[in-house]
Amino acid sequence: MDEEALTALAFGPDAGPLDPIPRDGSPRQRLLAAIVLGARGRYAAAADLLDPLRRDRDPLTASLAASTLASHRRQLGAHVLARKLDGEALLAVGLRGAGDHRTGVAGDGSRLSVGGWAAVGSGSLGVDPGRAGTGAGSAAAGSGSDGTAADSGRTGSRTDSPRPKPAASPGGSAANPDSLGVPAEDPHGLDLPGARADALLGLAADNLALGRISAARRLAVRAAQADRRWRATVRGGWVGAEIELADGQPEAAVAPARLAYETAVARNARRHIVKSGIVLGVALLAAGQEGARELVVAAAADAEKYELDSLNWVAARVAADLDHDRAEEYRFRSRQVLHAVLRHADPCVMRIAHESPWVPVGPG
Repeated sequence: MDEEALTALAFGPDAGPLDPIPRDGSPRQRLLAAIVLGARGRYAAAADLLDPLRRDRDPLTASLAASTLASHRRQLGAHVLARKLDGEALLAVGLRGAGDHRTGVAGDGSRLSVGGWAAVGSGSLGVDPGRAGTGAGSAAAGSGSDGTAADSGRTGSRTDSPRPKPAASPGGSAANPDSLGVPAEDPHGLDLPGARADALLGLAADNLALGRISAARRLAVRAAQADRRWRATVRGGWVGAEIELADGQPEAAVAPARLAYETAVARNARRHIVKSGIVLGVALLAAGQEGARELVVAAAADAEKYELDSLNWVAARVAADLDHDRAEEYRFRSRQVLHAVLRHADPCVMRIAHESPWVPVGPG
């Protein structure tokens, strides 16, 4: 399978099941393969590809790999692990182009360096690492989502943290023969602005799941300043909707969720359409508006059709609350798919998922 086919699976309309997914090739091909594997719920296989990429000498490659792994961790409730990875991703590429260049503004109005922003994801703000994965999330939790010291329990993974890398320069890293080999601007955001937005949105989602709504809002604003292209717009809409839902403002959640859905549809990005349909459906339901059932049922059908198991169990879970005639069928399918996903997860993440309050691994 060539790079074009992998790109279509990751970001285009061709999200269908094509096997085998290649595990070799250029850094970009391996990153795309990991994205596709994660979408199918094959998290351990994705982590095997992402771990070496996180240690790549190219900061862009390392950042995108860390953000992708963080997204996979977050999808199963491992928000503290994800937060460390997102902080690592931001440190790799810096904040230049995301607002005030390499500084931000802390909650008390003081200046905050790029290292300080990354510390929002490093576990340094008083979050007990023992609470990993216990943050609250909504029905579409893990929205910020498209083995290290932070994931030392994964079988066969290294326990040492990757060597810190200098922040990437604005000109990118095309001269590095081990880099992603992308142009200065990539249509899907696999470039420096996109990497910054991915890291910031990931940190926003991580902090939101841990109850830090104000921090999540600030980080989401920074992400919008870093990148306004289609994928960042979609992911920003997911996170924006989740922020409003968590803040008890369901009516305000509808607009960002709808923007995400309409942007994904305009791009014909199948995986993003499915996720956006779930998020918009949850927002409409919470706001007491019409249209939620149709969106979520369609998302569940597409997740099943394209074997997007990372979304399938969530869509079925939400659909059970909206389609009362098929509620038991949807609940059974959700448990069935989630069981399969956990069988393909890393041992430490499987444990965290069992402890998470929003991953329904128990009966019911």
